[in-house]
Amino acid sequence: MSYVVYTDGSCLGNPGAGGWAAVVIDRETGEVAEISGGAARTTNNRMELTAAISALNALKIGSEIELFTDSQYLRNAFEKGWLRNWKLRGWVTANKTPVLNQDLWLALDELMTSRAVKFNWVRGHDGDHFNERCDRLAREQASKHKTMRNA
Repeated sequence: MSYVVYTDGSCLGNPGAGGWAAVVIDRETGEVAEISGGAARTTNNRMELTAAISALNALKIGSEIELFTDSQYLRNAFEKGWLRNWKLRGWVTANKTPVLNQDLWLALDELMTSRAVKFNWVRGHDGDHFNERCDRLAREQASKHKTMRNA
């Protein structure tokens, strides 16, 4: 079970109405699946994390996943050891402030223990087909949730 996953989050205002999206590509079959959702009041970073959590949740334990994100926040937490350090310091940053989005980091960390995930950074809004698709889906969800909040 090997997959390529693209994720993105979007927010209309920060905080504001937000959306997240993931495109999941099965390496064996070439099948492409899209998932997305949103919230009426959230932040861009929460949507970035929710996209990754939702994508990993959709894939079986033991899966090998190459995850592409335009979020340095998400990628660096794993690639630069931020998450490990936050846990060692009792969920405070190097600046001694509480880590934001701890609930989502805990959920993502748990999912990572049962899946082999390699993070890749992709420049956002730079023509990458699947990154652009995630961005469109996430923005659609953010707009939908803004409309729902105003209804």
